[in-house]
Amino acid sequence: MNNYLIMGVLNVTPDSFSDGGQFVSVDRAIRQALLMVSEGAHIIDVGGESSRPGAQAISASEELDRVAPVIEKLSQAVDVRISVDTRKYEVACDAVSLGATLLNDISGGADLRMAQLACAGELDVILMHMNGEPGTMQLSPEYPEGVVPEVKRFLRDRVRAFEEVGVAPERIWVDPGIGFGKQLGDNLELLDRIGEFSDLAGRVVVGTSRKSFLATVLEEANLPMDLRREGTLASNLWAYQNGATVFRVHDVGPLARALKTWDAIRGTRRHSPR
Repeated sequence: MNNYLIMGVLNVTPDSFSDGGQFVSVDRAIRQALLMVSEGAHIIDVGGESSRPGAQAISASEELDRVAPVIEKLSQAVDVRISVDTRKYEVACDAVSLGATLLNDISGGADLRMAQLACAGELDVILMHMNGEPGTMQLSPEYPEGVVPEVKRFLRDRVRAFEEVGVAPERIWVDPGIGFGKQLGDNLELLDRIGEFSDLAGRVVVGTSRKSFLATVLEEANLPMDLRREGTLASNLWAYQNGATVFRVHDVGPLARALKTWDAIRGTRRHSPR
């Protein structure tokens, strides 16, 4: 039994950075979810509001119009967990009533009613760090005390707040928020020191899939999304080796095969005589 979980990204938005508009119809969204499950996804993460840099917030009703029919149909079509990627309590409530069992909150649980919902439903919750708001987060992000200590302090405080409401520690997962109000050096340092987040909560989540910092590393600002796959794999394998166990990706199959191979090699090392 492996210790990792792969979250397949299902953006039902017209404006997400890598696949906006591809899955806005319910039927196309379900087909994509089924494909990701067949490729090895353990969780399907459904999002109805883009959080790309520069994105503008939408109303709860508009977000619900996008995610509710997909989650409702998906809960009948797949036997893996469904996550709702939202920072709005109203959206989360409806999503849970339709079958979601994981809350993925990019605001780090700014609305503590999320903690009450997680506690009442015995749900898992992902608390992510974001410096500012999607619309402005990449303008000039700064971390005077260092990105790792500041992000870790924020997440520790949010975990404590959720625990005080009654959410079990093992049900709280933390995400340092790669690309959410971070410069290139910040993203690389967070990945390099990802193991330092392991003592905060139940799991550490990493989301590097197709992000622009991968193109920046290769000094190719306009690198197409399909050519960011290798960077996605490298960053996730590094993170897995150093303590992360949940990986949020668009391309499930390549990562599933890479992680299976990685575990096979590591297993040989554990069981071989020295």
